[in-house]
Amino acid sequence: MDDMTRTEQALTGAIAHVDGPGAPPGLAEAIRYSVFPGGARIRPRLCLAVAQACAEDRPALSDAAAASIELLHCASLVHDDLPCFDDAEMRRGKPSVHLAYGERLAVLAGDALIVLAFETLVRDGVGAPERLPALVRIVGQSVGMPSGIAAGQAWECEPCVALTDYQRAKTGALFAAATMAGAASAGYEPGPWRGLGEQIGEAYQVADDIRDVAATADEIGKPVGRDAALGRPSAAHELGIDGAVARLKQLLGNAIETVPNCPGRDDLRATILKEAQQFLPAKILRRAA
Repeated sequence: MDDMTRTEQALTGAIAHVDGPGAPPGLAEAIRYSVFPGGARIRPRLCLAVAQACAEDRPALSDAAAASIELLHCASLVHDDLPCFDDAEMRRGKPSVHLAYGERLAVLAGDALIVLAFETLVRDGVGAPERLPALVRIVGQSVGMPSGIAAGQAWECEPCVALTDYQRAKTGALFAAATMAGAASAGYEPGPWRGLGEQIGEAYQVADDIRDVAATADEIGKPVGRDAALGRPSAAHELGIDGAVARLKQLLGNAIETVPNCPGRDDLRATILKEAQQFLPAKILRRAA
């Protein structure tokens, strides 16, 4: 079974637990709408790729970790699009949750997805209780304070912020959680895997900054030009397109060198390089060649 299929099955199973009898139908619909159909599922697939590279022996636990990380990511998108933050009208090529279901249900859907992430991790991880504490800590730190995605969102409310600090919390935190959780679910020490996730996360954010100024809304499935409109830190604005592309290539090179020793190290490196080709539109890749 490939990583995308595993991810979708794990997410479908998780969502089934909140879509049962007695659930408020509007909120249940908003939650499902927030998760399906998804994007590239980069974070959960990275988690599973690391678990496989570490010769995973508890695939159900790896699946739960991957699903929890994607549920947190989906929650962050719902909240990020709200009128009090980005006021974005489109996400993944369709109306944002607050436009489709109203602002109140959007807030609740994001909150419920955060809770569901931890429920999923604990419920499906009972078969490996000795590994659960590390996984819960990894996932919790990725979403909270002082350097999780909540902190990343809060940096947007400050008068100034260093680009690296902003990107490490806003985007890098969940990528670091993905690599660390993949290792921990396979019984490996998660600490050495943080650097890999941070490098990939920063690379992804740099690519997102480039897309915001060089792609179209149809290409990326969400509004463009938002960083400039909202006064956000941006690698594309600070470094220029060519400088940002060079920084992206440097980060990806660093990530390849950062992969810790594990049975599937070479395969994981190849996977990272392959996935990196999806970061930017083809016209930008041609420009960077």
